[in-house]
Amino acid sequence: MVAYPDVRPVLGAEAGLGFAIRIVRQPHGEGQGPLTTISADDLYYDPFDFEIDNDPYPVWRRLRDEAPLYYNERYEFYALSRYTDVAPALTDWQTYRSGKGSVLEVIRANLEIPPGVILFEDPPLHDIHRGLLARVFTPKRMSALEPKIREFTVRCLDPLVGAGTFDLIRQLGAQMPMRTIGFLLGIPESDQEAIRDRLDKGMNLEETSSEEMFSDGFLDGSMFAEYIDWRAKHPSDDLMTEMLTTEFEDETGTVRRLSREEILTYVTLLAGAGNETTTRLIGWTGKLLAEHPDQRREIAQDRSLLPNAIEEILRFEAPSPIQARSVARDVDLYGQTVPEGSIMTLLNASANRDERHFPDPDIFDIHRRIDRHLSFGYGIHFCLGASLARLEGRVALDELLNRWTDWDVDWGNAKLAHTSTARGWERLPITLG
Repeated sequence: MVAYPDVRPVLGAEAGLGFAIRIVRQPHGEGQGPLTTISADDLYYDPFDFEIDNDPYPVWRRLRDEAPLYYNERYEFYALSRYTDVAPALTDWQTYRSGKGSVLEVIRANLEIPPGVILFEDPPLHDIHRGLLARVFTPKRMSALEPKIREFTVRCLDPLVGAGTFDLIRQLGAQMPMRTIGFLLGIPESDQEAIRDRLDKGMNLEETSSEEMFSDGFLDGSMFAEYIDWRAKHPSDDLMTEMLTTEFEDETGTVRRLSREEILTYVTLLAGAGNETTTRLIGWTGKLLAEHPDQRREIAQDRSLLPNAIEEILRFEAPSPIQARSVARDVDLYGQTVPEGSIMTLLNASANRDERHFPDPDIFDIHRRIDRHLSFGYGIHFCLGASLARLEGRVALDELLNRWTDWDVDWGNAKLAHTSTARGWERLPITLG
């Protein structure tokens, strides 16, 4: 039996925006088994290996070239890394199923996930629940959010003018996404930071054990119960009110409203979606544009470049780089048979750097013509919050450039966060020119 790193799931809304597992590897000799030593001639990929995670692209390039269908014996999973394999696999839900989870550890742990967590569902249940949540992310709602997101960003950044340095994650990246979801949900802004802190603590295994996760109300949505109950008596123009009053036809054909427990699940889902991967996008924006000052200054001079710059940032550094699926039937790939019941990981971040699809994929270019990157997934699990994440990324970069056109990263104090499904910065202090 393989000993997995301790894990703590954080529920969020579909691929690319909001499911993360923060992992802490125990020291050698304390229950993790022998550390794997890989020689220069060996090809090895392990999503739990911090050294690989620091810069996974050389390993992923070798996978694409040498083992486009890869098998990891230690953790018993397959991996696809080429664009031409990952993109169709993301759409083929009949073969690559999400019902047992879309994260490697979750599938292996056989966790019981409450109904409504659409990331872990297959049709037809997935379609019903996704249809309900899709009502949240309408163009009208997104347009209405932009002034609020921008006003909050201004409040974050204005006090930092003249400071000389600040942590882009702590003082913006970790703040904006939770506030945005709070605006959607109708949670008073005065309470949003406390909720974000509880969500952050829930992801940190140094503070909370996996067992406590299931006993402290983290997954059952109890932290939002008072808001739901209050909004039931005081309806308004917000998401909670809409969830309380919307009628739909469930999987049994019954027309009904959501139960209180179902609403709590959805609210927790959206709250998690606002917290992790959008923060990573903002971090990668600061890092990549620090490394490419000419492109940063070009955007500052021409803000029409903002949308494509965000797309290139997403392609170049996918905040959610790996998705997992259960294989529902035997699949023949590259002369091998992947048997039914196997776990397949789809390396969408590797596909985004596949030179077979993107010319010069390791060159960051805000003018690149991108037909489709896979950072938000593809198919039925395409990220519901993609337009919201793009909006937040554009606003964050726009407001940064309104104040500073020159910055660099204080690498001595920067820290990469190691999770198995989201990749980005835990701390990213920048020095201002």
